[in-house]
Amino acid sequence: MVGFKATDMPPTATVKFLGAGTAACIADLITFPLDTAKVRLQIQGESQGSVRTAASAQYRGVLGTILTMVRTEGPRSLYNGLAAGLQRQMSFASVRIGLYDSVKQFYTKGSEHASVGSRLLAGSTTGALAVAVAQPTDVVKVRFQAQARAGGGRRYQSTVDAYKTIAREEGFRGLWKGTSPNVARNAIVNCAELVTYDLIKDALLKANLMTDDLPCHFTSAFGAGFCTTIVASPVDVVKTRYMNSALGQYSSAGHCALTMLRKEGPQAFYKGFMPSFLRLGSWNVVMFVTYEQLKRGLMAACTS
Repeated sequence: MVGFKATDMPPTATVKFLGAGTAACIADLITFPLDTAKVRLQIQGESQGSVRTAASAQYRGVLGTILTMVRTEGPRSLYNGLAAGLQRQMSFASVRIGLYDSVKQFYTKGSEHASVGSRLLAGSTTGALAVAVAQPTDVVKVRFQAQARAGGGRRYQSTVDAYKTIAREEGFRGLWKGTSPNVARNAIVNCAELVTYDLIKDALLKANLMTDDLPCHFTSAFGAGFCTTIVASPVDVVKTRYMNSALGQYSSAGHCALTMLRKEGPQAFYKGFMPSFLRLGSWNVVMFVTYEQLKRGLMAACTS
């Protein structure tokens, strides 16, 4: 990672792996209500049959969604699926973020001057690897966050029950539902998020506009969150709809995207954009700032 002083011992791959997972869990704990609001807004308007009524549009905006959920389902509903979310981050972020520098060095053969192409390739690789490891946890998280739409009945009673029920009713493939759009989404997200953070931080340090400390990390992370939201929102909406869909509702992720386009128009692909940006922006700031501090703290503990 750029910006380490020559006198500092660079963090090991193990420190990055553990630090990334821990930092992502902390970021999830703080921003999870925004993620839940995003999922509710993204699935709103999804047909449950041949009839759609205006009354089904119960969520309006980020704050309106959160207040409606608190009023009708209680404050705990904002953290539906948190256990699966933390499981996901500990396995998912550890791979896609923690291994990014190691994979980047592999592609550049150890050179300190990584091209944009090498960074994009590293981001795509770790993003795809992370999905291969953590896809079932993502499916369960999305199902939990969205389940209140089923007329008040809870589809799953616990995280373990969700894993068992999905495997029993939909087969092993049900736990890996939406893998293709999720691979595409996370390749895009990882490239936009990590590469943008890397490039912004690198530019700030080389231009001597900032030093490698909290303001630099904050600025780089905020810029990365904004770029990521713009690029990844369409794929994110399709991923959420498809992973949450009933068995047989969509034949594929492409069919899901075409159905959305035909029934709801192009704007459907940016449903939940504001909570996506609020969530990704705040998540990136918390995660990257925590990650940078954890790496230094862990290395200081190791050397002492």
